Amino acid sequence: MENIMQLFEQASGLHLVLIGVAVVLVWFLPVLLAVFFNPKHLKLIALACVPAGLSFIAWSGVMVWAVTGKVVEKYKAAPTQGS
Repeated sequence: MENIMQLFEQASGLHLVLIGVAVVLVWFLPVLLAVFFNPKHLKLIALACVPAGLSFIAWSGVMVWAVTGKVVEKYKAAPTQGS
């Protein structure tokens, strides 16, 4: 833990800003993916990202939700075979 604290103490302002931007991009990665894969639920996914970033399991669930939007629509539209 002391090594991490030393790294942050020695980091310049630019490094800290770049780390902050990287954290925000990863935190809201499901929103960026939802723009392409699940635009129908984009607002809900964006809202869910805020608390989900605190838990890897919840964040993973939001990530799955973000990328499965068009897949669900594809299977809903497919006719079912059988009796």
